Amino acid sequence: MKTDAGTRIEIFPGALHLPGFLSVAQQYVLGARCRSIGTGSPGWYVPTVRGGGKMSVRMVCLGYHWNPKTYTYETRRQDYDGQPVQALPGDLRDLGVRLAGAAGMQIAPDVCILNYYGVDGKMGLHQDKDERPETLRAGLPIVSVSIGDTAKFVLGGFNRKDSTTTVLLKSGDGFVFGGLSRLRYHGVAGLLPGTAPRGLALNGRFNLTFREGAAN
Repeated sequence: MKTDAGTRIEIFPGALHLPGFLSVAQQYVLGARCRSIGTGSPGWYVPTVRGGGKMSVRMVCLGYHWNPKTYTYETRRQDYDGQPVQALPGDLRDLGVRLAGAAGMQIAPDVCILNYYGVDGKMGLHQDKDERPETLRAGLPIVSVSIGDTAKFVLGGFNRKDSTTTVLLKSGDGFVFGGLSRLRYHGVAGLLPGTAPRGLALNGRFNLTFREGAAN
């Protein structure tokens, strides 16, 4: 199926891959924006999860901060330095809306989680279920876009041990999962180093994830 942004590939009902959503020129602009956000205040940090282990990505949140120790959203980065969260700019919020729309869904994002994966970066299987209960019941989607090296994105079922499907997310690709797929387990098994567009000058990957339901 075609959208005005390109091909729309259904992986599962409610889970859609949007290859080539951003042009190379748009990727360059967004990549520079990610660098600027990450070096801003508050900028990148390596999150420590509830059990004491450190994640293998660097993270910064916009709009609200997701606290990896309490699994809640906050206006300050209470698990690290207490700094107030950067605002979610309107143009990035609009990007989240457009991504959802390309998948036939709607979202009014109030948070963006920006992760930087180094060449060895991974993320274990998990569910995104820390948003308000009514947004989860409504199946409002998780919306993301990739910049940089290709990621081996893993999408499973509703139990951690269910079988998984791997989708290669290239630079500029979008991915949206909501509705019946909103609570599927998902993660990143690793990157394919050296696959980013040359002009990005990026070793690794930026991933921007938009969601609705952080605000109380």
